[in-house]
Amino acid sequence: MAETQGKVITCKAAVAWGPKEPLVIQEICVDPPQKMEVRLKILYSSICHTDLGFWNGTNEAERAFPRILGHEAVGIVESVGEGVKDVKEGDYVIPTFNGECGECRVCTKEESNLCEKYQVDPMKRVMVNDGGTRFSTTTTKDGGSSQSQRIYHFLNTSTFTEYTVLDSACVVKINHNAPLKQMSLLSCGVSTGVGAAWNSAKVKEGTTTAVFGLGSVGLAVAEGARARGASRIIGVDANASKFEKSKLMGVTDFVNPKDLTKPVHQMIREITGGGVDYSFECTGNVDVLREAFLSTHAGWGSTVLVGIYPTPRTLPLHPMELFEGRKIAGSVFGGFKPKSQLPNFAQQCMEGV
Repeated sequence: MAETQGKVITCKAAVAWGPKEPLVIQEICVDPPQKMEVRLKILYSSICHTDLGFWNGTNEAERAFPRILGHEAVGIVESVGEGVKDVKEGDYVIPTFNGECGECRVCTKEESNLCEKYQVDPMKRVMVNDGGTRFSTTTTKDGGSSQSQRIYHFLNTSTFTEYTVLDSACVVKINHNAPLKQMSLLSCGVSTGVGAAWNSAKVKEGTTTAVFGLGSVGLAVAEGARARGASRIIGVDANASKFEKSKLMGVTDFVNPKDLTKPVHQMIREITGGGVDYSFECTGNVDVLREAFLSTHAGWGSTVLVGIYPTPRTLPLHPMELFEGRKIAGSVFGGFKPKSQLPNFAQQCMEGV
């Protein structure tokens, strides 16, 4: 790719120009990477529900248009900026919305994966290096004259484009023999779900779990719990058609709230003898969150928040309910430190762990 290094690349991208406006497939310009940045050629990109939320403009404070969405992908390094040492031209990589600088207080501790400089930030729309963007397009003004207009970045990644530029802290090198199409799911959904079970909840062998919401992330949670030896995995979803697919991912029981005449948590307590050891809320619905919390066993039950909550509503819990010994915590990117832990996870996926 020596012919494009150091030069502006013209390519196609799907650009969002406003809330709920159809994405426009158009030519854009992608600048060369600056210091500690990497320019990628995107090979595969998948769609996450979070992309839809930002496209809808659900949270007005997070709106920034025009913008290139997308944050689940796999690509090949086209060129690197000054100072980048861990990846080079031709490497296969995964872009990650949650970065890892490797130097801050958080990155040097095991307790968290929320890098002080590059953690996921829904308000961020420009590059760290200079506060600018690496995307632009030419627009026509009234009167016929043209001008260059910058296009904003999204969740440290912006993958709905043929080429993108990321901070090097958000680029993870993977095995050259990895199945690239499947690896794109490690950018978000699979890592978020499996990691919630492995790293956040630390599911133990022989324990019971309940997964609320059986979308891609919920199914990944179920797979993660199965891989850790959970004896019972209860899937909760209002869509009955998801049960057969969820069984393939380890779900042993299926609860459809529409079929019940009692609260879901009461049903789960009855069939488990007091509640599950772990519950995972994957829908981003605070009412469902309460059911997930109450479905765990008093004394030691643990609830992990995995869904994204666009509502301004706060936690639907009374402080006194925590005195019953149940715990609740959130999980970002499944607790994985992307650059130091994701390559090994990718290898585990290749080996069928």
